[in-house]
Amino acid sequence: MTQRLAGKSAVVTGAASGIGRATAQAFAAEGARVLCADIDGNGAEETARLIGPTARAFRVDVTQPDEVCAMVEACVAAFVKIDVLFANAGIGEAGTAAELTLERWNRMLAINLTSVWLCAKYALPHMVRQGGGSLIHQSSTAGLVGVGGIAHYAAAKAGVIGLTRQIAVDYGPQGVRCNAICPSTIPTPLVTKVWQERSAPQAGGPSTAEQIAAAALRHPMRRLGRVDDAANLAVFLASDESTWITGQALALDGGFTIA
Repeated sequence: MTQRLAGKSAVVTGAASGIGRATAQAFAAEGARVLCADIDGNGAEETARLIGPTARAFRVDVTQPDEVCAMVEACVAAFVKIDVLFANAGIGEAGTAAELTLERWNRMLAINLTSVWLCAKYALPHMVRQGGGSLIHQSSTAGLVGVGGIAHYAAAKAGVIGLTRQIAVDYGPQGVRCNAICPSTIPTPLVTKVWQERSAPQAGGPSTAEQIAAAALRHPMRRLGRVDDAANLAVFLASDESTWITGQALALDGGFTIA
């Protein structure tokens, strides 16, 4: 590794598995000190253990303002500063606009959109005082183009993109950058769960395996994404290699959105 993040301190939410774990490990491999945060405290501890002494674990419910504030303060207490915050925590769920309940709609927006704002709200004052920082938000290609059957998820992810642009405009003069990663299909546990909800083999519908195979064919590169694809992009956005990139919704999609 090239130590592209040497001297930086980072928080990764949703770090217990999938893209979050891969990114926390990639940040650490590039020299960063990492706070691995997740509502799954045991999973966060396991990620920190896999990384070693440059990592700490923190259990957090990212929908709760006091807990998000405590998470940011824990990073500053452990590592003196917070240079990077990757707001990656989220959930997936199938549902069309007509069939959703208000409870399901509100839960999705709380976890996938409001939590991203809360992370920014509590990290920004520290970054401004430091003279800069990088906020990285997990969005989705579902925030860029229509994807069937995930109305509340798509609305939340589109909201993340709008929030990203606003923060970039408001805090660019203070040296803070803010960008969104918009992955297409990466078969993490979260994504596989949505496929399983859509599967209806008993009614003649496609199985989860059939959906995965079909999804790969919808990408010009004829494969699905990997967690390392997202982690590598997050490393770039966290590093000084991207110091003139802000306010962008970067499609990480094997060509899906242009096909």
